[in-house]
Amino acid sequence: MHKTSAWPLSGAYALLVVYASLYPFSGWRNQQIPPWDFLFAGWPKYWTGFDLAANVVGYIPLGFLLALSFIRRGNVRYVASHPNLAAIAVAVLAGTGLSLVMEGFQNYLPSRVASNVDFGLNVFGTLLGAVTATALEVGGAIDHWSRFRERWFIPEARGALVLLALWPFALLFPAAVPLGLGQVLERLEEAIAEWLLETPFLEWLPMREIELQPLVPAAELLCVALGAFIPCLLGYTILRSVGRRAVFAVVAVALGIAVTALSAALSWGPTHAWAWLSLPVRIGLLFGLVLAMLMLAVPRRGCAAMLLMALVVHLSVLNQAPASAYFTDTLQAWEQGRFIRFHGLAQWLGWLWPYVVLVYVLLRLSRREATPTIPA
Repeated sequence: MHKTSAWPLSGAYALLVVYASLYPFSGWRNQQIPPWDFLFAGWPKYWTGFDLAANVVGYIPLGFLLALSFIRRGNVRYVASHPNLAAIAVAVLAGTGLSLVMEGFQNYLPSRVASNVDFGLNVFGTLLGAVTATALEVGGAIDHWSRFRERWFIPEARGALVLLALWPFALLFPAAVPLGLGQVLERLEEAIAEWLLETPFLEWLPMREIELQPLVPAAELLCVALGAFIPCLLGYTILRSVGRRAVFAVVAVALGIAVTALSAALSWGPTHAWAWLSLPVRIGLLFGLVLAMLMLAVPRRGCAAMLLMALVVHLSVLNQAPASAYFTDTLQAWEQGRFIRFHGLAQWLGWLWPYVVLVYVLLRLSRREATPTIPA
């Protein structure tokens, strides 16, 4: 890892924390109380184990990235004798400051509640992340990851690795079709129509006038298969060998299944974690894995071209179907329930991930690649 490569990641994650803390950014009001008043309040009346865990987990990556960024700067003035302790201290101070500001701003949002418990858990999460990063650095795990990355991936793999790391988080947001990311056309039409309401331009909008029918089982099977196939192809564009591609494909499909089950459990309860695994879905997952295996020996540029076609077909078929009323109720539970901390961020990931991959693939195909062959 480059000495300063973690700084942009920590900054980007801090922005994500800001987004998740202040979503939905509407209904601001002044309660005529100091923004720091929550520090002296009692134990909150309403809380859940999920809320406590979320406040800790949400700040662990921030502490991890901040501490790692500080450590990787090398010889730092005034703290060269204790750089690891200094990294933990800097990360915790930064996380504490960010959490304090976010909780203060939440006083002005009607849908959010500032809490000293949340603040304390955020600080604890930052500390856990910072200590973890320091322990991994001292134990040499970060250097092991750097060597692992060099063996498995091509040098220009950073963009694809970031997209692959975001894919499981995008799957956490409920999807109308399992692994079906990018279904935005219906909501986009509704938003544009609402925006153009009471204007003559509404008649110009090419709205689909026919009543859309739900996806037939064959179309659902195709969407699931392509949803599993797409991340495999994305990995193939940066992996160095056929054997590593095979391992990656199996792990990617298994991870997609596990995260989709987790999303269902969070949305409908643990007893319904596997309710989405219907016959068309099971066949689609198997078909997607078979397609991935058939592409093992294809050169990277060929995989990128196939990925482009798979994305276009997947998004085209997926956006021809409307969201069911049951699916709409699920989204409302995320918007208004305990998932409001993650709803805005998760929905944008679920909507935009395939389109960002589409842009990334187009950029990859527009460049020359020096080593198109894949060793066995």
